[in-house]
Amino acid sequence: MTSFKTSKKHHKHINNPFPSNPKTLPLIQGSLVFDPKTLPPHQVYDIGHDFQLNWSSSNGGSLSLCRKPNLSRSIWSTVPGRAFVSAAAADTEVQESRGSFLVKDTNIRLVCNHQTVDEIRLIQKSDLEEPALLIKGRVFSGKRGSVDSGSLEVVEKKLGAYAKYWMVFDQKSSDQVGFQVRFGRPNSVREKAFSARSYGYRGFARKLGRIRRLRVGWSGYFLRKRVVVAFPQEEENMVMKKAPCLDLNRIFLTYSSERSERFYGFGEQFSHMDLKGKRVPMLVQEQGIGRGDQPITFAANLVSYRAGGDEITTYAPSPFYITSKMRSLYLEGYNYSVFDLTNDELVQIQMYGDMLEGRILNGNSPLELIERFTETIGRPQELPEWIISGAVVGLQGGTDVVRDIWDQLQAMETPISAFWLQDWVGQRNTVIGSQLWWNWEVDSTRYSGWRQMIEELSAQKIKVMTYCNPCLAPMDEKKNVGRHLFEEAKKLDILVKDKNGGPYMVPNTAFDVGMLDFTHPKAAAWFKQILQEMVDDGVRGWMADFGEGLPVDACLYSGEDPITAHNRYPEIWARVNREFVEEWESSRPGESLVFFMRAGFRDSPKWASLFWEGDQMVSWQANDGIKSAVVGLLSSGISGYAFNHSDIGGYCAVSLPFFKYQRSEELLLRWMELNAFTTVFRTHEGNKPSCNSQFYSNQKTLSHFSRFAKIYKAWKFYRLQLVKEASEKGHPVCRHLFLHYPKDEHAHKLRYEQFLVGSEILVAPVLDKGKEVVKVYFPQGESHVWKHVWTGKLHHKQGFETWVETPLGYPAIFVKDGSQIGEMFLQNLKDYNIL
Repeated sequence: MTSFKTSKKHHKHINNPFPSNPKTLPLIQGSLVFDPKTLPPHQVYDIGHDFQLNWSSSNGGSLSLCRKPNLSRSIWSTVPGRAFVSAAAADTEVQESRGSFLVKDTNIRLVCNHQTVDEIRLIQKSDLEEPALLIKGRVFSGKRGSVDSGSLEVVEKKLGAYAKYWMVFDQKSSDQVGFQVRFGRPNSVREKAFSARSYGYRGFARKLGRIRRLRVGWSGYFLRKRVVVAFPQEEENMVMKKAPCLDLNRIFLTYSSERSERFYGFGEQFSHMDLKGKRVPMLVQEQGIGRGDQPITFAANLVSYRAGGDEITTYAPSPFYITSKMRSLYLEGYNYSVFDLTNDELVQIQMYGDMLEGRILNGNSPLELIERFTETIGRPQELPEWIISGAVVGLQGGTDVVRDIWDQLQAMETPISAFWLQDWVGQRNTVIGSQLWWNWEVDSTRYSGWRQMIEELSAQKIKVMTYCNPCLAPMDEKKNVGRHLFEEAKKLDILVKDKNGGPYMVPNTAFDVGMLDFTHPKAAAWFKQILQEMVDDGVRGWMADFGEGLPVDACLYSGEDPITAHNRYPEIWARVNREFVEEWESSRPGESLVFFMRAGFRDSPKWASLFWEGDQMVSWQANDGIKSAVVGLLSSGISGYAFNHSDIGGYCAVSLPFFKYQRSEELLLRWMELNAFTTVFRTHEGNKPSCNSQFYSNQKTLSHFSRFAKIYKAWKFYRLQLVKEASEKGHPVCRHLFLHYPKDEHAHKLRYEQFLVGSEILVAPVLDKGKEVVKVYFPQGESHVWKHVWTGKLHHKQGFETWVETPLGYPAIFVKDGSQIGEMFLQNLKDYNIL
């Protein structure tokens, strides 16, 4: 029997600053075996009305999926002669430290890398609208090269450990095919070989027709019914006769790719747009401090186990991609999985669990594929106009500070949407800087006259936003406490539990917290009441932080597997907030609330109002600085996160005598220029405000901030269009050039150098210290001429790079000459005295 264990590294203070990659199963490769007497040389199978799966015995056997009528274009295919389904049994270890997780394979007990195809046929029952295609056979162990393709008779004579598998394809919509893979239990003794006919699949069809299992979790939150193929128990019993108790808990799906194929998406990725050549794990966690940028990653890893992260760690992964060849696929469910793209000629998905489900999408362009994806997982709701009308000013310090900065901004006629006051709960000093009291009520000492201040701002059409997260800290050291929320939740028994049945105290930076268990039927209603008290004061938005740290050895009220629940938790956290917003708005026509999040998974865009990219370093570096903010913005946009932005200036500063990362004035000003062209224009003082340059530090920074708040407002009319488009089609506001120029190979290669706002504005931000010139690429296939906003210069050439001057305050911005959007933007800039 396989085992699972966790290793806690929270309090290990001296660590290897260069941690090695985790031990994992390598790329599994095996042969495909079939009986030419049973399977024809070539056969075409209809999957529903719109798709065909082609079987060919040439070159060792392969499958190819096409969408009618374009049968010459394959949207998914297997590698000829290679096993496309395989499995393994292995022990699992998860190492955990303060929101960072590492999954390791230990004690690999069995690898079934070879595959037989014994039968391919259509199955149809009355409760399935269209026929489904069933492929069945066996997977078995053996060294690579020990099995010749096509030699089923020889294989059966030598058959040792093997397991049966069932793979089903069925049409989900006019442009989506679902797939599902399940296994029987492996035997470990040599049994009499049996033919495909002995599989007797009438029982399978009966059970499939009855839709044997429904997946419902998280106290009724996920009520979407999903058909799960149930393989016949009598067959499994036959396989398991005299067999040991061993379950296959790794499933591998292997299919073809091309050397030149680029892979985009996978959620919010910060280091790479194209993930070809990488192993991409689907695990929600802290993104890390540095993520490979030095020397900060070295230092972070040294003092806290693997705290530095790496080039793949992210708050918001998504098991979805689009390739440069217009192929797209996503996985369903929440189990941990890895997309292995390290081989030029194939993709291998490794799923931790006993079943693999997903969908293959058809589309003719990247935007069309995003539409197909988001029509299933869900799209964001339109943002309220107020949140995208001006700057969201992040401040801390109390009522007097807010009034003082407000006066200065008013004097410069700065457009303001809201003041975001994350320290509304009070502030404490810890080893990492200024942190909040995690007890979600106003600190009336810090913010005296709280309601009066909110009313005064509201009279000027300025909202107040706050902060909360799903964790609660003991308040023993805080003096002015109204409600002790941790104690309330503990008494109600709605906190996540440890193995001893007590509240699981989760280490988080400098203190430990309890985490709300939203599988408990009382938890959501209790937390909504906290939100209700907050908005009763006049608050109209908040940062819904965290969600990525559910321990994988936690005990949940629902009894669910915490590893699977770990990836689902941020979606549940978002849904609790969304439900409250909808309930509140339903009784207040014309009023609206907004919350923004950093943690997420595949379906999060459906629930969250918008996203921000978490805690970038206050640096120019590529993996965790200003450049990574652009990559995160664009990769998440491809993955359905249509509304995203970053903290202006970054968040994470380090100030030690021998080691400093502090926000410079230049970095702050350039980040303002970048974020003026994202969905939301929001500042953050960072974890060490006194060490960082702030927008209010001096007249230069304040003037620059006011200028770019006006530039941000100048394209509000277009932003409103894009927000509506996102809610209807899932298209992101900020877009990689690949989305509009999919045939331009040079555009494919761009990482953070430039991006599009919608289709009409081209932005090439300054992302390097001391630079006043950037290289801009004008893509092929554009019918308009690009016009430089500041000089009016027209750039007629396509597929062409040129250097553009970018003095401070004048980033490289272009609009399409003669377009209505471009002309309106330029006119607004003139009206605001920017041009």
